[in-house]
Amino acid sequence: MLTARFAVPAVPQLLVHRPELLKRMTAGARGPLTLVNGPAGSGKTVLAAHWAAGGLAPRPPVWLTVEPGDAPGALWAYVLEALHRGGVALPAGVGRPTRAEGVTRSFLVRLAEGLAESAQPAVLVLDQFDTAQPPAAVAEGLDFVLRHAAGGLRIVLTGRTDSLLPLHRYRAAGEITEIRQADLRFTHEDAEALLGEHRLTVSQEGIRLLVERTEGWAAGVRLCALAMQHSADPEIFLRQFAADRTIIADYLLKEVLDAQPPLTQDLLLRVCVTDRIHPDLADALTGRDDGARTLAGLARDNAFLERIDASAWYRLHPLFAEVLRAHLRQRRPGLEARLHGQAARWLARTGRLTEAVVQGAAAGDWQFAAAHVVDNLAIGRLITGLEADQLGRAFAGMPADGTGTAPALVGAACRLAEQDLPGCEAGLRRVDADPGPDSGPAARLARAFVGVLAGRLADDLKATERAAAEVERVLPELPPHLLAERPEIRALVLAGLGAAELGAGHPDRAASVLTSAVDACGKPGTEYPLCDALGSLALAELMRGRLRQAVAHARASLAAAEQYALPTGRRTGAGHLALAGVAVQQDDLAAARCHLDLAGSEAGPRPEPVAAVLAAMTGAAIAAAEGDAEAALAALRALRTAAAPVRLHSWAVAGLAVAESAAQLARGDAVAALQVLDSVEGAEGEDGDRPEQVLARARALLAAGHGDRAAEVLAGMPADDGVAAPARARARLLQAEIAAADGDPEEARRRLGEALGLARPEALRRMFTESGPWVRRILRRDPQLARLHGWLYPRTPVRAPAPTAGGQQPPVVEPLSGRETEVLRKAAELLSTEEIAAELYLSANTVKTHLKSIYRKLSVTRRSEAVHRAQDLGML
Repeated sequence: MLTARFAVPAVPQLLVHRPELLKRMTAGARGPLTLVNGPAGSGKTVLAAHWAAGGLAPRPPVWLTVEPGDAPGALWAYVLEALHRGGVALPAGVGRPTRAEGVTRSFLVRLAEGLAESAQPAVLVLDQFDTAQPPAAVAEGLDFVLRHAAGGLRIVLTGRTDSLLPLHRYRAAGEITEIRQADLRFTHEDAEALLGEHRLTVSQEGIRLLVERTEGWAAGVRLCALAMQHSADPEIFLRQFAADRTIIADYLLKEVLDAQPPLTQDLLLRVCVTDRIHPDLADALTGRDDGARTLAGLARDNAFLERIDASAWYRLHPLFAEVLRAHLRQRRPGLEARLHGQAARWLARTGRLTEAVVQGAAAGDWQFAAAHVVDNLAIGRLITGLEADQLGRAFAGMPADGTGTAPALVGAACRLAEQDLPGCEAGLRRVDADPGPDSGPAARLARAFVGVLAGRLADDLKATERAAAEVERVLPELPPHLLAERPEIRALVLAGLGAAELGAGHPDRAASVLTSAVDACGKPGTEYPLCDALGSLALAELMRGRLRQAVAHARASLAAAEQYALPTGRRTGAGHLALAGVAVQQDDLAAARCHLDLAGSEAGPRPEPVAAVLAAMTGAAIAAAEGDAEAALAALRALRTAAAPVRLHSWAVAGLAVAESAAQLARGDAVAALQVLDSVEGAEGEDGDRPEQVLARARALLAAGHGDRAAEVLAGMPADDGVAAPARARARLLQAEIAAADGDPEEARRRLGEALGLARPEALRRMFTESGPWVRRILRRDPQLARLHGWLYPRTPVRAPAPTAGGQQPPVVEPLSGRETEVLRKAAELLSTEEIAAELYLSANTVKTHLKSIYRKLSVTRRSEAVHRAQDLGML
């Protein structure tokens, strides 16, 4: 008998205490069976030893380490010796095994009877129980003794593989406690504690990265900690961590790979090239037919391979896969690329497009990978959908000068996704110069599709229209069932065409096309074009003066972006920009500034010209309203002096002139305001000056003291049917101001009432605020008119002084996020949680979460205190 096998293993000096698992061990020891199951290095033995040595069991447990190859008779002899050394008194009649190969049923009966007669139940820990041979015979004997010991025996089993005990029976009876791999994984807190024991100072992001890379594998975390102690900079080690260059590789190769039979080792080395493994794919890569059996056995044995949910697919632990790939390159040079190619074709045959493309790219077979995208009409997947980033990374290494139509098309689409217009156009020129033999309908569709989006990015409406027309011509030549599986094609084409119409200054046509784009969305893969089309539609409605519709579409765009968790790089900022433009006209300058900042953060390095122009005009309007006319002028001039000049269509030239005229009036310089408008007389619409230009000129003339000329200019306004409500309201307001200046109070009151009536549906407060004191004088003289238009004054909460301690303001923990600021603004308007949720297109629970975060950051406990605190800090 080897005495060492009866000793509880020493607990590591640097130990992570796991009280919850220890409690579960103690609770399990009150029943017949506790199972601790996990892969090598998952901490099974450490946990059991910590529990056994800590005096947490109902009575001191008896420990036995099972060794590989223990035959049934030998194992039972060791069990009897362990019980004897642990103070468990058994009758002499129990006897001892006489043969290593096995024991008789009568022996097991006597042992069970002897345990049943014990004064206290014995607690036996069998470490590495799954290594006994043959496992079925040992498990059968143990189950017999455990069931017939009448509560006199409690067993704790640790092992890498599932015991052959009838676990389903114990589960049905509620007589088993199971601690498995998911329970043994280190959490963020566990990893932080272990690094602390090693006296390593690592950032929270570094710890997160460590847990993510190791997936909580205890030995992996511990081995990384040891390696980091010998590293000059632990943070750099974690960022550059590669499993194949650390002691982790030695551990996994010796403990896991080398423990497998040669054929199983060969299978593992071949299947490691894929992220997911199907038994049929394994057979295709090995040329054998044992994939299903071998994979199931590896998963059962916890050999760092697990089944994905309840599917037929498996996955390797990422660290193990990384080590296997490095080992494959070393042992069999050149085989990895061939395996990638074989996997690509199997995945393609089974309809797994993205995985096939990724494998083809990994094999360096760019023609196959690109052709698979083009032939399957998946060119739009490079722009939108949950797999766009994955596909983009797959093609990142594709040479820019490769041959073939498909690689050129895919390269152009990838450049387009990165907003690299010159790179995209270079790829399209290659396609057009040498179409090649593979330029069938699918390739023509891909060329036209990329052309639509390139035309949009170039702000070229004619090119966009030509490409969109070509898309419509090619579609009938393609299989209908394949088109039905690619809804993103039509959605992106319509969204691109609508945005191009908007950029050219055709908001009515843009709105029609963009509405069709929204209708074409809804299926998986159309998340990005839905947000994009809704954002562009919001801007179109803003330009048409339909503010309520603009707000509805903008909020729908933002809600969709949040629902689908689109990253910032996939958002255009159009929704926030539209809300900023509306907020300015409604005289909510704080909200306008907030939305404008958010729009800028989402716009990316190359915002569309229409967005850049509207952002400059909105920023100028905000600055002018805040009394900073110089900042307003600077915002407009920055558009012309930018490093990448924005192409200005006639509508943009006119709009910027109107904005600059308003800024000059804010400076008190009516002459300069008129000069700005005079300088763009050539930038006219089809029927002369636009209504906004007419209004701006009339306003500047009135400010210069030329009321008669202002009235003449207003008389040239188009009929009301062709003018948006904001412009009609502004015209009535200017007529009212002219009448007031001419000493006709009755006419001024009548025209003001008309202006207020037109402005009321859209809550257009700003034009009245900036008109001057004469509006307030008329409203003071006419209380009935003032009461009728109480909407002119935004509702604000009754102000009460915020409580302070010792006269000191409480600290602000950290700045509020953009979304938290929006929630706080709505709270300041006395909206309920449900109303805030409806206004911002959020769930009520999300609003509550934001409010809790606001309270914490502002060091308050109630909503009213948060509002008052924010007002004190100038945040509201």
